[in-house]
Amino acid sequence: MIDHAHDLASVQDATERLLTAVAGLDNAAVAEPSRLPGWSRGHVLAHLARNADALVNVLEGRPMYASAEARDGDIERDAPRPLDAHLSDLRDSAARFRATGEAPADWSRTVELRNGVTDSASRVPFRRWAEVELHHVDLGIGYELEDVPADFTERYIDFLATRFSGGAGVPPTRLTDGTRVWHTGQDSDRPEVTVTGTPADLLGWLAGRRDGTSLAVKGDALPKLPPL
Repeated sequence: MIDHAHDLASVQDATERLLTAVAGLDNAAVAEPSRLPGWSRGHVLAHLARNADALVNVLEGRPMYASAEARDGDIERDAPRPLDAHLSDLRDSAARFRATGEAPADWSRTVELRNGVTDSASRVPFRRWAEVELHHVDLGIGYELEDVPADFTERYIDFLATRFSGGAGVPPTRLTDGTRVWHTGQDSDRPEVTVTGTPADLLGWLAGRRDGTSLAVKGDALPKLPPL
């Protein structure tokens, strides 16, 4: 069962880790490339701030973004800012998200995200937690998937395995870290591909952050996953 209050607290913890790490940068480092193609660290930080506001919109019943063009334009506009401006924006937008999340609400209601995707309001804090954790890694400043909290890693593997279940082009796939098992891909009579690795490597592959070369694969080639 989703515990949105737990996830809101986890978002806060993850945000504080991010802010502490980013505060150790300088303006030149913010302008350097991130691990995301075509994005500087400033782009990643701008996206994180605007995503917090976008999820406030979701929780308050407004469109997540005015449009795809507006989303991209806001990131491009804010990316070149100096470090202090990014830090202030990250703090302020995180505070707005936290205040919205702490307001009395029906957490069982259905909300709409981007591209017509719907979900329970109770899962929105977990989605924000994922944004903060993964984009902290994307900054390339010493925080790796191995540093992400273990409970987040397990839950996000489960979340992505569910997301890719039934997906066209993804064969029946069994994921395991040697202890836990997840299943994803199509429902068919084809034999399962078994993919084995550490939780961090499984998460990295599912989330498009690692190429899967560190994973052990049996039954066929490593499946190609659709983009997130």
